[in-house]
Amino acid sequence: MRKHSLYTSSFKETMNFILMLFLVAATFMLWILHMMPQYSNEYTASILDKVERLESVNEPKIILVGNSNVPFGIDSETLEETFNMPVVDMGLHGSLGNAFHENLAKFNVNKGDIVIVAHTTYYDTGVFGDPVLGWITLEDHWHLWNAVDYKMMKQLIDNFPIYLKKVINLWSNEKGNLIPTGIYARTSFNEYGDIGVSRTESKLDVEKATVQMPSVGDDVAERLNQLNEYFTDRGAVMLIAAYPILNTSSTPDRQEFLEFQEKLENAMDASVISEYTDYFFEPQYFYDVNYHLTDEGTVLRTNLLIEDIKRWDKQQIWVMY
Repeated sequence: MRKHSLYTSSFKETMNFILMLFLVAATFMLWILHMMPQYSNEYTASILDKVERLESVNEPKIILVGNSNVPFGIDSETLEETFNMPVVDMGLHGSLGNAFHENLAKFNVNKGDIVIVAHTTYYDTGVFGDPVLGWITLEDHWHLWNAVDYKMMKQLIDNFPIYLKKVINLWSNEKGNLIPTGIYARTSFNEYGDIGVSRTESKLDVEKATVQMPSVGDDVAERLNQLNEYFTDRGAVMLIAAYPILNTSSTPDRQEFLEFQEKLENAMDASVISEYTDYFFEPQYFYDVNYHLTDEGTVLRTNLLIEDIKRWDKQQIWVMY
């Protein structure tokens, strides 16, 4: 056989191998996509409804950003009636990370919007706290992936095998997309994005509950100042509000929170509208864990936030005139 024929034969074999490898990979990906999603009724799937509401409201609105302290602690309907502005509660699971929550708020920001950030700490690495939960939240909802940056994407790639194993198990056992029992389900959220299930009695185990002092990181301050600039450029305003703080004998001293607030105010370009010591709540106002409030606690926290916004608004008018 001539040398040219050997070369041609080898080239064809290589191309056939590459083509076969591509077909196997494509088939594998189609199979994975066929199985997804498997978590469409989970607690984190409520983000689909939150984003849908956010993108449907183009008039001036209030956007709430934070972890679960937001949907478990603010009555958006009362907020909406007080300020005559639609409210969208984008708060979700703390393990998704502050940066992911912040990115979601960018999906539809317009002139006149008020974006209220209520993180429970301002010290993080800008990634998912639990990347597998990130997968469970995102799945094949491609629009949500716009909230994922490079660092988060790397986490997702590294943790894909764990997520895939979970998906295959759910799919093969026909247990996927079931509605969870209890309050932690997509169905527990109301039209605003708040937890709509009544929480009349506290279930908090006070002895096991610990209160961590929040802190302010330089990287987070820089990221939030960039976020503030993003909103400002679009005619919106960003504000920073406090979260409910469990008041027990082991809670850090109020002076420490005053010092934290001062650091936060000095680090942020956006206005800090709350006095953190106003948000010390007694244990009976917490539902099951730190940051989650009962119905009564939600009323108290919502009223505090309303007063914070009104006080800030009066200051704005005073500055103008």
